[in-house]
Amino acid sequence: MLLRVLKEYLARYRVWLWYVVALQLVGTMASLYLPSLNADIIDIGVARGDTGFIVRTGGWMLLVSLIQIACAVVAVFFGAKTAMGFGRDLRAGVFHRVGSFSSREVSRFGAPSLITRVTNDVQQIQLLVMMTTTMMVAAPIMMVGGVIMALREDVALSWLLVVSVPILFVGLGFIIRRMVPGFQLLQTRIDDVNRVLREQITGIRVVRAFVREPFETDRFGKANAELTEVSTRTGRYMAAMFPFILFVMNLSVIGVLWFGGHRVDDGLMEVGALTAYMNYVMQILMAVMMATFMLMMIPRAAVSAERIREVLDTESSVAPPTDPVTSVSARGEVDFDRVSFAYPGADDPVLCDVSFSARPGQTTAIIGSTGSGKTTLLNLVPRLFDATGGAVRVDGVDVRRLDQDLLWSKIGIVPQKTYLFTGTIASNLRYGKPDATDEELWAALTIAQARDFVSALADGLDAPIAQGGSNLSGGQRQRIAIARALVREPEIYLFDDSFSALDVATDARLRAALRPTTRDATVIIVAQRVSTVLDADQVVVLEDGRIVGLGTHAELLETCPTYQEIVASQLSAEEAA
Repeated sequence: MLLRVLKEYLARYRVWLWYVVALQLVGTMASLYLPSLNADIIDIGVARGDTGFIVRTGGWMLLVSLIQIACAVVAVFFGAKTAMGFGRDLRAGVFHRVGSFSSREVSRFGAPSLITRVTNDVQQIQLLVMMTTTMMVAAPIMMVGGVIMALREDVALSWLLVVSVPILFVGLGFIIRRMVPGFQLLQTRIDDVNRVLREQITGIRVVRAFVREPFETDRFGKANAELTEVSTRTGRYMAAMFPFILFVMNLSVIGVLWFGGHRVDDGLMEVGALTAYMNYVMQILMAVMMATFMLMMIPRAAVSAERIREVLDTESSVAPPTDPVTSVSARGEVDFDRVSFAYPGADDPVLCDVSFSARPGQTTAIIGSTGSGKTTLLNLVPRLFDATGGAVRVDGVDVRRLDQDLLWSKIGIVPQKTYLFTGTIASNLRYGKPDATDEELWAALTIAQARDFVSALADGLDAPIAQGGSNLSGGQRQRIAIARALVREPEIYLFDDSFSALDVATDARLRAALRPTTRDATVIIVAQRVSTVLDADQVVVLEDGRIVGLGTHAELLETCPTYQEIVASQLSAEEAA
């Protein structure tokens, strides 16, 4: 999975990667040449007292060092640009894929996990790319070049490399094998912490209202402790790596000095050559350490790549049509033709054999007990879900065949859970119509019965909105959301229990103000209150996902027992009449 992600998202940076490889090659070769020059200074310049040779060779060393520094700086520059661009593209790819998901896929992954995958998981792979371009590319070049240069200085000491390098690889391989399961579990634990934290922040009012702070503290403490335990266990192996590496490196240096010293004493090796050989051994072992450090990052990046690939490979259950209908002649007609819907794995369908029509100029109200399928039925129109049986048609065309942009352009929806975005009142109202004028915004606010409280704010339309609209009351949020839909002037209005936070008087005024504005549009209202549906042209009564009544308020009072029970529970006999 990791190779697939890297291959797909690094393809556009292929030229920069070649620059990195070329620059790292030149820089590493320059680094490998320095110990050889230093050996010449010791063996020739110092031994013979040739000051001119020392100065000339020292000048060469300075020039080689400058080349090495320049190559390293430019290589890191291109490597950083590659890694940052890769991270940006990968985040965008995951974000756009998540944006295409239906509610079914979002529920399957869970919002906390999706957030972790877009942020932390992408960061792990981005860090791997960054370290690869700055360290991993140079490591094999330095390792191979160091062995060649070390053998060039003295072949007899090469057995030290044959011993030390395999010991280093085997020991580090043992440690890394123990680390991989920890990295796999670590990302899941991060998901758990994000989930608990998100629930607590979102439901802070409920937590305080029920005095559940100690319980929530314990719940977060448990998730945090599990994450800490996995991180600590994995961290112990990571902490053991560097002492082991230093131990092998120091033993190698001792071996070179011990056995090399004897060769110098026997006249088989020069002091400068011994110094150069020791430097090459250090460079080789440093290259092994860098490669090992990268190998340590690969398991975690591989786990992250698998999680990201899972998102990228998941197709939305609400797939765009292969041959979409891009134009229709009618205006806002909605037909439900024997519609059924069942959630994956559910024993019973939520909706079963639902059929009715909503026409322009009409208000259709859907009412029923909690869990009867009202919201699910409404969500089938904009294709938040797809019907598992029957068909939902807009302007005579099955919504599964309509071009998605065309379908959504016809619909203005006010969801059951009102959500406002961080910004201002104006930016939220212009969400569906970016070029709307201030006059249009005030007109929509007037209809939504929100003009008074918006005018009372110091900044008016420019008054700030906190995330989710948390600085407004529930009724204010609902009215802003209704105004947002009105600004768009769609052909179909979908109100999903959008008047529940309003008092009866405001509800009545709002619905009266809506009639002139929506007289040519199709209006479908999901409601719990009978007072909201009294004036509807037709009322659909749902019970257990089936239509048990269809007609006006007066007709249903005579023919539908379920509707009679709902009315009796909310209105007196005089009010119902």
